[in-house]
Amino acid sequence: MAGKVCNVLITGANRGLGLEMVKQLAEMPCPGRRIFACCRDPNAPKAQSLQELAKKHPGVIHVIRLDVADLSSIQESAKQVGSVLGKDGLNLLVNNAAMAPYDNTQTAKLKDLQDTFQTNVIGTMMVTKEFLPYLREAAKSSGKPGMSCCKAAVINISTILSSITKAPENISLFPTLALTYRVSKAGLNMLTVCQAQEFKADGVLFTLLHPGWVRTDMGGADGEIDARESVSGMLRVMDSLTEKHNGGFLDYKGQPLPW
Repeated sequence: MAGKVCNVLITGANRGLGLEMVKQLAEMPCPGRRIFACCRDPNAPKAQSLQELAKKHPGVIHVIRLDVADLSSIQESAKQVGSVLGKDGLNLLVNNAAMAPYDNTQTAKLKDLQDTFQTNVIGTMMVTKEFLPYLREAAKSSGKPGMSCCKAAVINISTILSSITKAPENISLFPTLALTYRVSKAGLNMLTVCQAQEFKADGVLFTLLHPGWVRTDMGGADGEIDARESVSGMLRVMDSLTEKHNGGFLDYKGQPLPW
């Protein structure tokens, strides 16, 4: 289904998992597909790889400026995407953009706390809110029963580090790693479950995915898998999602994760 999704939007698409997801989706044959690849500054050097990828897939990849920490930027991007979508609606929104300061209670700085929650929780919530009319339109016009990523879905990228059940084990393995990140992603988990219930009647699916420990700028060089393996796994999981997974928390292999 993810491979057959017509209209998909991905935040944080200029590097790491976001860029790899744009690449893999663009390589999958799907007539009429439109991929809205969003990042904070499309003209920055960090977005060069995304711009080059867009040139290889004209009419398929649309590079959009979207700063998830800036409400006016979110609203402007929604208008821009809406003008391209027309009446088709948005089938899949992947909230991938995130930040992860490496801190603990003793080293955490107030600005890092504020910025992380603004990006990982508030920003994700506002992006979903602004694009919700397009998701509803896609769900309404699909004429398909149930829930799926090719109908209308929001995939929020979370992490096993946000699991309260697994926290003692994770903290023993990574005692100094990203307290603020863990707490913000736990907040994202709760947000997703609430939204899954709130928009169930609209036919919009909400699911959390843990991409694994990936070798990216955020995951570090010691990660267990590369971005290609993680993304290909997540896309396969997206293919399998139904209403049974609404409000669920899964890893990139499709295994349920403890809250």
